[in-house]
Amino acid sequence: MRPPRLLLAAPASGGGKTTAACALLQAWKDGGRNPAAFKSGPDYIDPMFHTAVLGVPSRNLALFLRGEGGGRAALAAGCAGRGPAVLEGAMGYYDGIALSSQASAWDLARRTGTPAVLVLDGRGAARSLAAMVRGFLTLEAEPMLRGVILNRVSPMLYPRLKDCLEGETGVRVYGFLPPMPECALESRHLGLVAAGEVVRLREKCAALGAQAEKSLDLAGLLALAESAQELPVPEGAHALPLPARPRIAVARDAAFCFYYADALSLLEKLGAELAFFSPLADRGLPEGCSGLYLGRGYPELHARALSENRAMRRSVRAAVEGGMPTVAECGGFLYRHRLLADPSGEEHPLAGVSPQRAWNGGKLGPFGYVTLTARRDGLLCGEGESLPAHEFHYWRSGDPGADFWARKPLHARGWDCACHTPTLYAGFPHFHFCGCLKAAERFVSACARFSAGQREVSDGTSGREH
Repeated sequence: MRPPRLLLAAPASGGGKTTAACALLQAWKDGGRNPAAFKSGPDYIDPMFHTAVLGVPSRNLALFLRGEGGGRAALAAGCAGRGPAVLEGAMGYYDGIALSSQASAWDLARRTGTPAVLVLDGRGAARSLAAMVRGFLTLEAEPMLRGVILNRVSPMLYPRLKDCLEGETGVRVYGFLPPMPECALESRHLGLVAAGEVVRLREKCAALGAQAEKSLDLAGLLALAESAQELPVPEGAHALPLPARPRIAVARDAAFCFYYADALSLLEKLGAELAFFSPLADRGLPEGCSGLYLGRGYPELHARALSENRAMRRSVRAAVEGGMPTVAECGGFLYRHRLLADPSGEEHPLAGVSPQRAWNGGKLGPFGYVTLTARRDGLLCGEGESLPAHEFHYWRSGDPGADFWARKPLHARGWDCACHTPTLYAGFPHFHFCGCLKAAERFVSACARFSAGQREVSDGTSGREH
């Protein structure tokens, strides 16, 4: 395969990668190019903006969570039948694991043969931008850097900046985006505000696309994307549907909105039927469910409304305590607590599966990629087995769990975390099911067994309790 593609990177977070990605995707979409979108790291907020532009799920290609082969396979699958692809980098271009370039945006570009374009914030700088580009060209033996887009640059200054950068670095400048405060994407404690909360998002994306048509070299960027190398896709493990078809309840609303699209698709490929529900609005779990997935999000911002839905709180608690196989990651982990503090510090009763409280720690907790090693057999893996995961949160828990040992890659630091029983995973670390196929299979199988047990009890053929 040789799908046309390019990667948009930046020197650091906040440089305008998401703005540039949405502008380019919108322009290509408006031009009938049918583009695809991807994110290089574990972040699940930026892909929501891609989806808002494209109307299709955007995939994460986090190398640590999915592995090199899994990342290439996901890229190939997402590009199939579509036009040029935009891969948006995470953090700075070379920012990887433990101050290395491993699993960085550059590493993804290198391992997938994708040309990279550096989005440079032009505010308050001129020739110094050339020094920055030169540094990016020399840090690694193969930088993969093939172009520059200037962000927040005035139309009057751009021609001179373009000539300066190209003359000093030999790297082509593919246009600019001017300051567009009316299209700003707001941030909060976990990064950008979720796409569904941005006022007039579609209008903002439309304006960005229209500007891209005026000031980005769309033809040049398309030619660059078409120059991408062949994409080798190794044969890997394939998800085979299990005999049963359990129904898994998946929390999805403003409080629980962060999921990896490919991970949900994998559960379906394994035979699960996904039943989406709202812990904010619905009165109970969907009928006929034999599994529960409480994903990531911002429950702390909706703590009062979640608390006021007493019927749902009782439904979730009864399901978990009744042995329904449950995965509760990060935000879902907070929901299971007896009390959850909102940003003002006011505490609100929630599901009460854990008797402890959760509160704002005031600063970022354990952050980044980790390898989870199970200390006991449980829902997702056996004792001694490991899962690649990511942790990113400000809230703290009086019951963080100790059934896994989390170790930072390329580092000796580690800590206890997460609760893991034969029917439950609950913890701050989240993972990508596509990077741990066996864990996904164990979860779906456990849901199928629970469903079978429910039917036996309903038929009067078994006296087992769940």
